[in-house]
Amino acid sequence: MAKVAVILSGCGYLDGAEIRESVISLLALDREGAEVTIFAPDIPQKDVVNHLSGEPMNESRNVLLEAARIARGQISDLSDAKADDFDALIIPGGFGVAKNLSNLAEKGGDATILPEFKRLISAFIEQKKPIGAICISPAVLVAAIKDDLKIKVTIGSDADGLIASMGSENENCKAEESCYDEENNIASCPAYMLDAPIGKIADGIEKLVKQVVHKATEGKKAA
Repeated sequence: MAKVAVILSGCGYLDGAEIRESVISLLALDREGAEVTIFAPDIPQKDVVNHLSGEPMNESRNVLLEAARIARGQISDLSDAKADDFDALIIPGGFGVAKNLSNLAEKGGDATILPEFKRLISAFIEQKKPIGAICISPAVLVAAIKDDLKIKVTIGSDADGLIASMGSENENCKAEESCYDEENNIASCPAYMLDAPIGKIADGIEKLVKQVVHKATEGKKAA
């Protein structure tokens, strides 16, 4: 059984983890027989957004507490996550990845990454364990390793050239498909980076999860 760490960044696509992407990922992992542990950082959110109006709200929330809504309370502090304990890593999207796990939303290609998140990514890369990045998460993944490694990912079409600006390659990809960088053991899919119905979003995430779990299982057998 593959042990998979899932990193959430809050609850709600405008200021935290994208809920549909998160739930689809967790469902697909369960159907693949993976053992899942969910993590989020115990930090304040960058901002809080009214998801009905899209307007900012004058209040503060905690990323870990908000992510616990999706995890049904079964969640741990990101600082406790260690690559040695897992066979794979999956990162659903949402603006929280670009606001709470990094400052990509503000800084673009010059983004910096939350230290404990960057540490975890670097450890998975170093150990060559599979990583699955969804929606905007591939861009944050690229930002985390841009000084050391160039990878192939997808955030859809990347019309603004964000991935290229950080020295990596974007593969154009439909919502129902996923991209796999075999050399670096990284799967990615665009999900809600594209305007697509939930069925196609689910198809792409399920393909990514199957790829990641397959590679994780292969890695366990080879170890």
